[in-house]
Amino acid sequence: MILAVASGKGGTGKTTVAVNLALAVSSQRTNQSDAEVIFLDCDVEAPNGALFLHPTIERRQEVGLLIPEVDFAKCTYCGRCAEVCQYSAIAVVQRKVLIFAELCHGCGSCALNCAEGAIREKLRVSGVIEQGLARGPMRFAQGVLNVGEAMSVPVIRQLKQRAIPHDAHRCLVILDAPPGTSCPVVETMRGADLVLMVTEPTPFGLHDLRLAVEVAREELGLPVAVVINQDGVGDEGVDRYCQSEGLRVLMRIPMDRRIAEAYAEGRPMVEVLPEYRQRFVDLYRRIMEAAGR
Repeated sequence: MILAVASGKGGTGKTTVAVNLALAVSSQRTNQSDAEVIFLDCDVEAPNGALFLHPTIERRQEVGLLIPEVDFAKCTYCGRCAEVCQYSAIAVVQRKVLIFAELCHGCGSCALNCAEGAIREKLRVSGVIEQGLARGPMRFAQGVLNVGEAMSVPVIRQLKQRAIPHDAHRCLVILDAPPGTSCPVVETMRGADLVLMVTEPTPFGLHDLRLAVEVAREELGLPVAVVINQDGVGDEGVDRYCQSEGLRVLMRIPMDRRIAEAYAEGRPMVEVLPEYRQRFVDLYRRIMEAAGR
């Protein structure tokens, strides 16, 4: 199954849950029939899963967008390319064609609509995809957006295309999503079997949880379940909201200084506090139930 681990805001423990779930499930794999774990760090602007999983990177591939390039020997300056571009990435001014690569979304409409065949596409590199093996053992992949690039969605999309196998239903594919509710989060969640929202029991956590659940449920039509991290602080607003919306709370992680210290040292919770290994295995079983598996 494909599981997206997301959160409405940063700092709720999303990566903590994703990493420890991956380690706990992979440690239970005793034969080839057990689900293989694949961890994808889709937070391409600030990937940090590798800090805990220590992968050995075996392959690196540059990725980006196919942007237009004009063959001026064929161009008649008709302006059709600029007319069909929804992102104002092309402008035709008299006998000049101006291309704004930073605005281009790589949709290919300009090349498709050019009657003279004067537009070809070339790769504009915006990031890199890295794949290898991590502790567990598990397969690991991450996207890294180049410094200064504005659009992370193409890197996330190509990371998923290259790292998620065709038989994903036989594996546990964990997508560690970026925080928030913007386009990169939507792209990460798209196609998931279930979205596991990690939140904290505070007014800020509740506010951002509402937004994230709305995106996952109403915009993408995906089932959602919840993990409450730092349980014991704040108030009961998140619990009341989950009850009113029919959201299952699959796990509660208490406010514990030992967990925070382990995180600061880059040490997974399931290794520092072994009792949590079984708790995350139980979380996996509940996830499968919530996803109807």
